[in-house]
Amino acid sequence: MQSTSKVGPDAATLRAAVAELFRQASSAGRSTLNPSELSALLAELGIGSAPEASPTQVKPLQPLAAVDLRISLNNTREFGMVISAGMGGVEAELDESNFATDRASVYSATALTDADNFLDLFKRTLAYQKLAAIAKRNSLPIPDPQLRTCFERLLSLAASQSQDDAKAAFVLQSLELNPAHIGERLTAQVAQCEIAAPAAERLPRPIQKIEKLIHPASIGIIGVSASNMNFGRIILRNLMGSGYDKAQMVIIRPGESEIDGVRCVESLKALEHKLDLLIVAVAASAVYDLVDEIIETDSVESVMLIPGSLGETKASREPAAALAERINAAHGKPDGGPIFLGANCLGVVSHPGSYDSWFIPLERLPKPQKKPQRNSVMLSQSGAFMITRLSQNPWLDPRYMLALGNQTDLTHGDMLAYFAELPEIETIGVYIEGFKNGDGLDFAKAVRKAVLNGKQVVVYKSGKTAPGMGGVMGHTASIAGGPILFDSVVRQAGAIVAEDFNSFDDLFYMAGALHNKAIGGNRLGAISGAGFEAVGMADSIEADNFAMVMGALSPATVASLEEILVAKKLNALVEVRNPIDINPGADDEAHLQIVEAFLHDAEIDAVVVGLDPTAPSVRALEQSKLRPGFDITDPKSTVHLMPSLVNRNDKPIIGIVDGGHLYDAMCAGLMDQGVCIFRNCARGTRALVRYVEARLYANSLKKQKN
Repeated sequence: MQSTSKVGPDAATLRAAVAELFRQASSAGRSTLNPSELSALLAELGIGSAPEASPTQVKPLQPLAAVDLRISLNNTREFGMVISAGMGGVEAELDESNFATDRASVYSATALTDADNFLDLFKRTLAYQKLAAIAKRNSLPIPDPQLRTCFERLLSLAASQSQDDAKAAFVLQSLELNPAHIGERLTAQVAQCEIAAPAAERLPRPIQKIEKLIHPASIGIIGVSASNMNFGRIILRNLMGSGYDKAQMVIIRPGESEIDGVRCVESLKALEHKLDLLIVAVAASAVYDLVDEIIETDSVESVMLIPGSLGETKASREPAAALAERINAAHGKPDGGPIFLGANCLGVVSHPGSYDSWFIPLERLPKPQKKPQRNSVMLSQSGAFMITRLSQNPWLDPRYMLALGNQTDLTHGDMLAYFAELPEIETIGVYIEGFKNGDGLDFAKAVRKAVLNGKQVVVYKSGKTAPGMGGVMGHTASIAGGPILFDSVVRQAGAIVAEDFNSFDDLFYMAGALHNKAIGGNRLGAISGAGFEAVGMADSIEADNFAMVMGALSPATVASLEEILVAKKLNALVEVRNPIDINPGADDEAHLQIVEAFLHDAEIDAVVVGLDPTAPSVRALEQSKLRPGFDITDPKSTVHLMPSLVNRNDKPIIGIVDGGHLYDAMCAGLMDQGVCIFRNCARGTRALVRYVEARLYANSLKKQKN
């Protein structure tokens, strides 16, 4: 069945026609289109309206009208224009959180999708699945062409009248078709359209100056006490303790010549040269005048605002907003003016820049030196989030860690756009509490850029409940948007979205460990030394919209496995299958030989292996009292053998060490050598499923680009 609706207008014609309709409404003092204007708009889009059809008219596709659809465009605060589609009518009133991901509705930023892409996304919904079922029952074609045409024209409308159109006197605020029915074309039973004046936009930040922030050739500090261990003094000590050269530092403090061996100057005007970075650790009340001085003296390229409470309390919101406006105005200067990180900012750790500006004493958070070459960055609105992640998960060990605070100036989108282009960065972890106006779209575009550049972006956003949103507002003065909208748009851009802290830790760690591994498909090989573990792996291979499958072992692999089992005298105890339970009698070598046999099978794309640390045949203890030398120091131990196995194979391998503190040394020995280790089979397998889904989606985005 082909759509009989007219071919849509070109972009210029559509822009002109819609602009005239919006002008008519605004001239009459209305923010909504009246029925005649709305009918004209729908006609321009090739969408039918209910009054044009006689109630007695029999349509050839009447059975499909049993499915109520809701299709809309909304100009959102965070993501700009968003297209959504899903269940309509009464079902649209149901809380989407009652449904699995993408079942009630799907969303995408219009700037990051096209009609084909959005139609593929819409196919996940219950509404589409109802259409497909009814079409099949009535021997009718599924109405994909009509849906695609509708999405294409709505996307054209979004492009012609969105917030991004600087020439528009009025922009589309929302267009909702609910309920709408599909037939020879889409027909809206009820439609509503709202318009609004374009919102003012901030000037672009000169994000190239982030280079000065993370690799400063000179650092100044304001707020260092000469007698007490205040935040400024702790930051000074941390800078020195992390190896930053004292000769490249200066303290702005009247009446002092030096503090802790670092020279002091009277004021910003007394500086001999322009600073790459100024760290501001004064009271919040002193920040307002100081920022004006920084802008007026043009003495600094980048600024780190440590003080909290700016914009976070009722009394400070208006002054903080005015401060942000002055900083924004400075970006109109020829060189873009200084960039500001914070306020309410923990600071920055930059290993390549040889500095740590966190105000947490080094003794309270030893920063491990796990990797000779770091390849990740962590961006967090909350400094405490970074501290706890690093403290509990030292193998994350990012190259850079930056706390954004309340985004007075630099935003999530700015930071991600910068790091998306750095070739040495492979993995980016982001903790978000809220976006500045329009920055969600900038962030989503930066996600897409990073993914197309071969990077992986793992994101966790807090504020998923009403109390959580309230807590976010009180912490970093952020406005937390709807979690379903965020999740859908950012996933569609290409990010791996974590649902909680644990999954963020798992996915960020896995993304770093497996970045250079090939993801060829969704076929899993599962190996365990215990029946419960084999079942646990098999039970964990399904996510909301994606599943891995147990790969079918080839005859050659089966023969190879049988030879290994005979050689290890396990053939009477073990049945060759996938998942395979290889019995606690299997030693380290048996585990790894079976892993390699699985990896050589073309029908297997990834392997999860339970390393069975409690089994008496496995060298898993740091030191064995019963069998001296039969431990992780033995050259035949998994700790010695597995890293080379991982390095010589392109397919991902996840090792599971399900045991208590006795086996921490085994895990550390493997993880220090780059082996991806989890302490629970279900958690490790679930993380792999999410990771494989994201990598395969990233591959499809790259193919679309090419």
